[in-house]
Amino acid sequence: MQPRVTVILQVLIVVLLGLLVASQVLVIPEVARITAIRNPDVAQLEIPGIIGAVVFLGLVEVTLVCIWFLLSLVQAGRIFRVEAFRYVDVILAALISAGVLILAAYIVIVASRAVSLSLTLLAVLGVVVSAALALLVVVLRGLLRKALELEQDLSEVV
Repeated sequence: MQPRVTVILQVLIVVLLGLLVASQVLVIPEVARITAIRNPDVAQLEIPGIIGAVVFLGLVEVTLVCIWFLLSLVQAGRIFRVEAFRYVDVILAALISAGVLILAAYIVIVASRAVSLSLTLLAVLGVVVSAALALLVVVLRGLLRKALELEQDLSEVV
């Protein structure tokens, strides 16, 4: 990967992290407050909703930080090392956790009788996307393992 592309990706990660933190601090509480005011029948979900949304975005932030470290390994020419698996495993755990969190949030919404077709579709979409991304990371992890094995075999031959 070209060094310029890696640096651009790292800059974008910093921008995304800043936007995510701003969303956690400013946007999510305000949207929850307005929703609770407009819909008093679901006002009891304001605090759990804030917590769930902040945790969800926190999982996205963890994933971005791991991608940052993986890009750093690429820059240093050390991506084919065992340490890379630690970051890939954390990304995988974050994706699985996000899917579970979405499912848990949907169950809470159903239990409070605030469910709608659009929320159901969003929940299904969220769970399917997190599962698909987790499976993709599993495949990429396998490719990384194979590349590591091939590099080790090649270094033994040389």
